[in-house]
Amino acid sequence: MAKQRDVLADLVEEGDEIDALVAELGDPEWDAPTPAEGWTIAHQIAHLTMVFELAEKAAADAPAFEAKVAGLGPSFDAAVQQGLNPYLADVPARLLEHWRSQRAATEQALFAVGPGQIVPWLVRPIPAAVLTAAGMMETFAHGQDVADALGVRRTFTDRILHIAQFTVTTWDFGYQSRELTAPPTGFRFRLTAPSGEVWEMGPAGARERIEGPAVDLCLLATRRRHRADLALTATGPESDRWLDIAQAYRGPAGPGRRPGQFTEVPG
Repeated sequence: MAKQRDVLADLVEEGDEIDALVAELGDPEWDAPTPAEGWTIAHQIAHLTMVFELAEKAAADAPAFEAKVAGLGPSFDAAVQQGLNPYLADVPARLLEHWRSQRAATEQALFAVGPGQIVPWLVRPIPAAVLTAAGMMETFAHGQDVADALGVRRTFTDRILHIAQFTVTTWDFGYQSRELTAPPTGFRFRLTAPSGEVWEMGPAGARERIEGPAVDLCLLATRRRHRADLALTATGPESDRWLDIAQAYRGPAGPGRRPGQFTEVPG
């Protein structure tokens, strides 16, 4: 059983870590390509700013959230690009300032609502704590892209508990994005945390299991590393299939990462 952690406090720390990666970058470095095709470091921070703006509105002003979502593009990809454009128009110093102020506003909005309060979100309303965990997942994933672009090997902490739990909760997203039929129940997960603690998640009676480092599960489900480069094992044919399609976000899966693209798994 995993120890309880404060998801909002961990979101703040995760954001601080990514801030430290970009705080001293010169303007040309913001244009450095990241492993996400066509996206620079500026794109990554702009995307996080956009997501945090949506989360702030969801937590603090539901009508403003609905209006913002309605104004985005007709498709997922169009919505993502349209949401990026206002931030990408900024010079790097202004983009960094905007991201910092948006983070602060979002954290304040999430703090002001109870973790169990239901707030609107992109597909259906969710508890505020789940929205915060989704923010953790986004920050982790896009922060990894920034770290990879800069050649930085991150040191992970047990903050990733929230991302692992979010992955287990959203285990069927990979099926949905590919229009595949998901099995009736999810899998049992046995994960080793960065601290060495063992986390058991998922249905206790599930016959199929996935085991390995919790960091690897988070990297897999955010599609920041290829399965072949991770130490995750599956017991059962469906859980083995899941390791090929896992994703902790809705929308198109994207190309992900190639086997052997990185010389070592960050840890």
